[in-house]
Amino acid sequence: MKKKLSQFKDPQKDRVRFSDWVGQVETANGYLYEKRRLSTSLGLTQVYALNAEQTEAETLVIFPGFRTSALIWDLDRGVSSIFEGYRVFFVETNGQPNLSEGHSPSIKSLDYGIWGAEVLDQLGLEQTYIAGASFGGLVCMKIALAAPQKIKAAFLLNPGCFRFVALNFTTLFYNLLPILNPSPQNIQRFLDKIVFHKPQHQLSPQAEQLLLDYLHLAIARFKDRTEKPYYMGAQLDQVAVDTYLLVGTHDVLLPPEKSIARAKKHLKDHLKAVVPFEYVNHGNECHPPCLQYIKDTILARRQNKPLDAPSQG
Repeated sequence: MKKKLSQFKDPQKDRVRFSDWVGQVETANGYLYEKRRLSTSLGLTQVYALNAEQTEAETLVIFPGFRTSALIWDLDRGVSSIFEGYRVFFVETNGQPNLSEGHSPSIKSLDYGIWGAEVLDQLGLEQTYIAGASFGGLVCMKIALAAPQKIKAAFLLNPGCFRFVALNFTTLFYNLLPILNPSPQNIQRFLDKIVFHKPQHQLSPQAEQLLLDYLHLAIARFKDRTEKPYYMGAQLDQVAVDTYLLVGTHDVLLPPEKSIARAKKHLKDHLKAVVPFEYVNHGNECHPPCLQYIKDTILARRQNKPLDAPSQG
């Protein structure tokens, strides 16, 4: 497995800063995560868990987007408040700004899928549901190719596997602005223009500040050499896992029309539903109705019942 290395600029101090941020999320949410360090082909992988001891419960494994942490899904108790009684594992993808080691493979290989299967094995999961946002959606499709027998179904939230990032000037400007100058003001502009669609799609002020603090650490303090998401094309024809596509109708980074068309083209009968969420931008992992739809779908599948259209909140 050929690897590239991304890392914090001052690994010792910046990892302490990141650990402090995790502690702030726990304090804001009012509970602690179980923390696991797994040995994988990409090095040590950090995983956070909720309800891990409930081995008879349904399980959801979450993979984050590019330059994000899986714990962003749980800001404002987003996951824990909806998935009460479920086992949830938040996987910090290697090569991203987090406490996993910084090795990452060639993005066009199946190596992220092999790594993901290793993570599921070490978590003791014979079969599970997986969910990924943006880059994490691509990782989910790699796992579906590498180890389909391990996946009950995959939920893709504005995934990065069906199309390239939109190249219009406004989107590129606000996406690149915090990278070129990671000031709090520029990161806030990125959140307002790319991630959220306020007031319908937003976090509480406290949780948004936590997200801003994380992004400042992730952008200003991290040397990124991980390869970017890409349109997986013919690789997707080989996916044989039930897949649900959840898109924000106002996603300016990955506008949904082409993603939907390509999902239907490549996944065919394995695409079980396309679910648009009105007035939602790219960060739909921070939109409770998206998470509620995932939970409702898992329950409906367990009970072998049809699922109604999701509430838009």
